[in-house]
Amino acid sequence: MSSSTNLRPRWVLPTIVFAQFACTSLWFAGNAVLPDLLRDAGLVGTSLGAVVSAVQLGFIVGTLAFGLLRLADRVPPARLFLLCAVAGSLTNAALLLPGPTPALVLGLRFATGLCLAGIYPVGMKIAADYYENGLGRALGYLVGALVLGTALPHLLRLLAADFAWQAVVLATSGLALSGGLLLWLLVPNGPFRRPGARLQLAAAWDVFRERPFRQAALGYFGHMWELYTFWAFVPLLLATHARLHPEPGPVGPGWAFGLIAAGAPACVAGGYLARRWGSLGTARAALAVSGACCLLSPLLLALPRPAFGVGVLVWGMAVVADSPQFSALVAQRAPAAATGTALTLVTCLGFALTIVSLQAFAGLQPYVEARYLFLLLVPGPVLGLLATRRAAKRATA
Repeated sequence: MSSSTNLRPRWVLPTIVFAQFACTSLWFAGNAVLPDLLRDAGLVGTSLGAVVSAVQLGFIVGTLAFGLLRLADRVPPARLFLLCAVAGSLTNAALLLPGPTPALVLGLRFATGLCLAGIYPVGMKIAADYYENGLGRALGYLVGALVLGTALPHLLRLLAADFAWQAVVLATSGLALSGGLLLWLLVPNGPFRRPGARLQLAAAWDVFRERPFRQAALGYFGHMWELYTFWAFVPLLLATHARLHPEPGPVGPGWAFGLIAAGAPACVAGGYLARRWGSLGTARAALAVSGACCLLSPLLLALPRPAFGVGVLVWGMAVVADSPQFSALVAQRAPAAATGTALTLVTCLGFALTIVSLQAFAGLQPYVEARYLFLLLVPGPVLGLLATRRAAKRATA
């Protein structure tokens, strides 16, 4: 057993994974209950794309502020995680306030995104503080937890079909609070934590000067162009197929949950494959598969339901399996004292791209037949593969 293994208790990774899962369930909680919320509150003019973009925008602003202030490297990360989990659970629960307006709903989702900036990248930072070696495998579990957290509201909506939608909001808020408390109590500072230096705003961007780091970041950006737009419009993908193939049987929250949740075991499997192929090879393979699914999406929608189900399951797995490996590459290629800052800034820029992708997708909906809309996602994987091509050649040379 390695000395680094002796430095971490066995419960560390499971605790981080659970906390990440519990807190990231806040991400799409608003989406799962949005139709009921808008109907009960009598709100008009508030779309799915706007609600998703509000969370993403809050996350972008939060990660940018955290990155420039270097909070993830200067503040004990478990404490930062807890504070953001508590605040996020409160902003999510505030959706239950009486008499909501469109501005209030969008503002609360923006605030939840701000809180998530101290959860997702900080969770990866905590893992990096404990796993100097095998980080790709550890992040495979963490991003798998993010995927399950993202899919959870769809499952809760399905299970709570006979209950008020408010139960989904309360469940996700309670889960986030428990995750933050558990991580704070059980996961102290990791043995490989390097506290950051004093605040230097210009120095936060110095991490992008190194070519290996930039290549990893660009690969991540290409992946992000596709990921959240795909997740956000999974209901549209399923509804389009149901319209083109009016077969018996529902295609609803259960399908949406399964399609998104399939990415969780794919992330974990990718972590183990990375031990053989390396993080870069594993990430590029997954990116190539998801890019092919984007390109073939019109043909995929033309398939009968069983074949379509298999195809979108593969897509749901590949679309996120590269995420932990790109994050591992970013963490490994960043300066030791700036790992948290590097992860936070790259995540910030990646999510900024999701805003562009989401809005472009939503803006084209009135003008483009739904079966062709998912072709818009193709440039992300293509650019990600091109950006990492030289690094892949060096790795195999």
